Amino acid sequence: MAITAPHAPVRRRRARRWGGTEMRTALLFLLPASIGLVAFYLLPAVRGVYYSFTNYQVLTPPEWVGTANFERMLADPLFWNALGVTALYVLMNIGVQTVVALALAVLLHRITRSTLIRGMALLPYFVANVIVALVWYFMLDFQIGIVNVALGWVGLDAVAFFGESALALPTIAMINVWRHMGYTALLIFAGLQVISPQVYEAAQLDGASEWRTFRSITLPLLRPVLAMVLVVTVTGSFQVFDTVSVTTNGGPVNATRVLNLYIYDLAFGQLNFGYASALAIALFLLLAVITFVQIKLMRAGESDEN
Repeated sequence: MAITAPHAPVRRRRARRWGGTEMRTALLFLLPASIGLVAFYLLPAVRGVYYSFTNYQVLTPPEWVGTANFERMLADPLFWNALGVTALYVLMNIGVQTVVALALAVLLHRITRSTLIRGMALLPYFVANVIVALVWYFMLDFQIGIVNVALGWVGLDAVAFFGESALALPTIAMINVWRHMGYTALLIFAGLQVISPQVYEAAQLDGASEWRTFRSITLPLLRPVLAMVLVVTVTGSFQVFDTVSVTTNGGPVNATRVLNLYIYDLAFGQLNFGYASALAIALFLLLAVITFVQIKLMRAGESDEN
């Protein structure tokens, strides 16, 4: 007690100071973000949960229907089609994007230290999704698109990238791969930065090849970062909307009608906010389950580095 007693007044003064001016200053800075969080996220989320149990057509007061919207969802073929299209898009988008971004990050880390090259890899991410979609839409146009013009120069037939059911969804997926691969590579590159160079030096002394080093050292030590990246990218891919809306608007014949586009059409096209809210809640629960499974399977909280 004799040793700690002299420090007690100091701790009390610090506690009072934190409970006074510093606390008020911190709360003042947090206030704008907190207001935005409550007004634009928490309140709409709570209202969405309520509307999911009602028949709400905007022009009439909400009518409580219990679980009728969710029962309708389970029997709705358009919902299952939209869910299947979305899942297929996620598989194509994340599969290609993760591999390309991982390769790009490793190249940036192991081969070049150029800030210019790193900036060029990240540049597409700073362009708005709608702008990216429009640019690629015109570049891939069946009649005047530069890609089809180039195909004509080498004697190949023009391709309806957005007009054929088998090509429309992969085309949209690759457009978003191009836009997001730089950002994903940057996240992975940040993970590579924390791996000790001594590990690679020891591997070189043992005569390990670049491929063996990548497979036995880089990938295991990157697992926590890759888990975080997959959670972020998978969640974002399930919410794809703008690229599809600008290019195909769900066509041809629902081949690209992803879940978010179907929800949007129900809410703002058919003014059926009750059923649209039920689908939004189902999407939220699905993403929560997928995120939980990803974290558990990839052991995101553990590291292989001793």
